[in-house]
Amino acid sequence: MSMLPNSQEARDVAYQLHAYTNARAHQQAGPLVIERGEGPYVFDAAGKRYFEAMAGLWSVGLGFNEKRLVEAAHKQMQALPFYHTFSAKSHGPSIDLAEKLVALAPVPMSKVFFTNSGSEANDTVLKLIAYRSNSLGQPQRKKIISRMRAYHGVTIASASLTGLPNNHRSFDLPLPNILHTGSPHFYKDGAPGESEEAFATRRAEELDALIQKEGPETIAAFFGEPVMGAGGVIVPPATYWDKIQKVLNKYDILLVADEVICGFGRTGKMFGCETYGIKPDVMVVSKQITSSYFPFSAILMNDKMFEPIADESNKIGVLGHGFTAGGHPVGSAVALENLKIIEERGLVAHAAELGGYMQGRLRELTSHPLVGEVRGVGMIAAIELVLDKGRKTAAATPGAVGGIASRMLQERGVISRNMLDAIAICPPMIVTKAQIDELVAAISGVLDDMKVEVAKLTPA
Repeated sequence: MSMLPNSQEARDVAYQLHAYTNARAHQQAGPLVIERGEGPYVFDAAGKRYFEAMAGLWSVGLGFNEKRLVEAAHKQMQALPFYHTFSAKSHGPSIDLAEKLVALAPVPMSKVFFTNSGSEANDTVLKLIAYRSNSLGQPQRKKIISRMRAYHGVTIASASLTGLPNNHRSFDLPLPNILHTGSPHFYKDGAPGESEEAFATRRAEELDALIQKEGPETIAAFFGEPVMGAGGVIVPPATYWDKIQKVLNKYDILLVADEVICGFGRTGKMFGCETYGIKPDVMVVSKQITSSYFPFSAILMNDKMFEPIADESNKIGVLGHGFTAGGHPVGSAVALENLKIIEERGLVAHAAELGGYMQGRLRELTSHPLVGEVRGVGMIAAIELVLDKGRKTAAATPGAVGGIASRMLQERGVISRNMLDAIAICPPMIVTKAQIDELVAAISGVLDDMKVEVAKLTPA
């Protein structure tokens, strides 16, 4: 990219450090500056249109110009632009939203605690779990089990839960007492000749063995995404969650469902927990709760979680935790309107129907020599790119093949995201069949076009 002096691109390079970006490479290449949005499309500063195949960051369920969300924010800004929930203070939008979330929950929930992002929410859950264990007179019960390839955020504690190497490298993470068990990815982790059923059984047995090794009395909770998102859109085998939950129930270990990506329709049900029969003690939601029009997240908890916390706050005299903008009235109002639109327009059913169509169209690509696996559920999917289909391997440099695909898709007017060599697909839930066809045609074209470039790579 040629950057003119004092252009937006040059000023960005001069003044901004970007998330999930190679800072040195960015100084040379510069940013893609997005100016506006329309439905599932965004437009750059030069007016070029892009299909946003990632819904921003797995999050813009209603597309990029939903006027009702703008109006809800404007109306609330005029009435009460800010108030907090500290020291027994409250306001109407947060009360209404808490009630709505408890009513929507797929299993009985008792209370809602508001935060600003999925990372903050998962960090808060970790603190509350420790608080609860102390309340119960179980100070040794502080260890948390997450999974390899999990993504639970980037704050110090939530990044420790995350099971991706680049979220730990050079950050001196993970923190102590955060353990990781194997991922549910059968394609990558299944043994030769092993069935999906046997693989799910093995993963549950490995979890049981880890708990036994550490001491069941030391394990407080297990964190899991119903479908892993940033770890590669990992869809669990059919019996996986049933088997995992039996192990957790055996040792009375709390289950925390991270619904940050799956929640509010993405899997074809309102929550991923419904899709997979998960019965959590705690649910964390964010992203599509406001279609990311406002930074917002929430923690739903049942009485098993809440009651000891309430007791401890009474013993101490306060629950010494909270965020200035937690439960923000504008964010609450936007979330309420967002959920209202999802229900009014039947977008969960739409995501199930169009998701089925999208999954079918994407699976037409499996015969391509560069495609190892197409996986997904509802309106979330991934295409695993390989150089050797038999060995299920890509290039010697992880992410090299995926990086080429992501770059070439952007050149064709499709914004996606490669998670190493998997291309993520997570469009806004409002998409049409014609737009899905447009997306699949672009991906198919890129798969053909990239053959020459990937031929230059060293195979793994």
